[in-house]
Amino acid sequence: MPLALRKAAEEERDVTESDRRRGPSRAEVRGILCHDPGSTAMNTDTPLSPEELDRDRRLAWFRAARFGMFIHWGLYSQLGRHEWVMNRERIPLSDYEPFADTWKPRRGCIRDWARLAKAAGMRYMVMTTKHHEGFCLFDSHLTDYCATKHGPGRDLVAEYVEAARAEGLRVGFYYSMMDWHHPDGALCKTDEAARRRFVDYIHGQVRELCTNYGKLDIMWYDVSWPLDVEGWESARMNAMVRSLQPDIIINNRSQLPEDFGTPEQHITPEKSGRMWEACMTFNESWGYTPIDKKWKSAWDVIAMLRQCAAGGGNLLLNIGPTPEGNVPPPCGAVLEDVGGWLRKYGETIYDATDPVAQEWMITGAFTRKGDCLYFHCNRWPGKELAIGGLVCKITGARIVNGPELLFEQVRDRLVLRGMTEFPPDSRCTPIELRFTGEPRQALGAGHVLIGEDPWRKTEK
Repeated sequence: MPLALRKAAEEERDVTESDRRRGPSRAEVRGILCHDPGSTAMNTDTPLSPEELDRDRRLAWFRAARFGMFIHWGLYSQLGRHEWVMNRERIPLSDYEPFADTWKPRRGCIRDWARLAKAAGMRYMVMTTKHHEGFCLFDSHLTDYCATKHGPGRDLVAEYVEAARAEGLRVGFYYSMMDWHHPDGALCKTDEAARRRFVDYIHGQVRELCTNYGKLDIMWYDVSWPLDVEGWESARMNAMVRSLQPDIIINNRSQLPEDFGTPEQHITPEKSGRMWEACMTFNESWGYTPIDKKWKSAWDVIAMLRQCAAGGGNLLLNIGPTPEGNVPPPCGAVLEDVGGWLRKYGETIYDATDPVAQEWMITGAFTRKGDCLYFHCNRWPGKELAIGGLVCKITGARIVNGPELLFEQVRDRLVLRGMTEFPPDSRCTPIELRFTGEPRQALGAGHVLIGEDPWRKTEK
């Protein structure tokens, strides 16, 4: 394979595989089957259990949200060398604790993040309330190692909740179960008395978070080292969460499946239509790390959004603010650019989550809504675009928010003509393809398919 095509194949491999594995959503269980060669037809006559019905109810907003902002912010932001800096550099606790008093974030910064999230087309936020370092951004009565009793001098989580609600955004709390600061955080693995103390501490803080900040939408646990699910008493903890927040959704990181999956730094749908959310960094770090300059562009973010939508999931995109609370460049400009694109083409992302089996193309990839395919062309070929392997019959083509296109479809080759030499939108130009029949792309590795000819029935 030529180098350029090999590179494109590598870039699109996750797209192809995740789209191919896309399973039916709960709505689709009621009658729409996914055209996934590896999927199993589901019995749509089987009634959903009360637990499944309640999960559908609680997940309804989340399935439609599509795009959220993740915020990693803590003492580590002052060092600027990744949020795992205490662990990776083995900084002694006696050297690390003083950062709690030197952290002085500016007032109003979280309002800026919420406004940016809204402008970017995001519909919810998730912020670290406590990361692995153990420092709490909220007012905890179980420890003095928290924002209200040290440098910030105020409850940063309360400010976050207020800012998100002011912009009409849903509110999620990230909470690390692992704790490098607590004296029982590692001892709990080998000492039952320490385990009891530490689990009571963790459950107690989760109770504080679910009690003191009004209605919450997401509980986003992370890193359940060093105990197992029984050691953490996760089922009891999550039952408490639901008793305090009956509408909340919970992720899968307390060693229980709960409501949704959380692929990290890759976009891979869950199986059997289970809801999922890909959490991704803007560079390659979660916390503020100015020496990490591998930033994603608006082109990259839009491509990730398309991939998540095609798989029926969400994109939770992280920013790591500076210790003062500023959004590091170029994140702000990129998110505003993405928001501008979504205002033009949001219909091809937010609601275009119906299944379509597809293979990689150098010129773009698909989302689908009903009888419309949207080909997200992010490498514009010029005045003519060819797409191979579509099994469905195309009945119309147009640039989204633009003119109709001429097209010719012969067996497994569709050619669109009448396009402009340069793309209408260089970030990504969606093309609407109206169709009848089976929305599937079949190309394979050879120039012909072996063992099937899905186009034979369409030939005269």
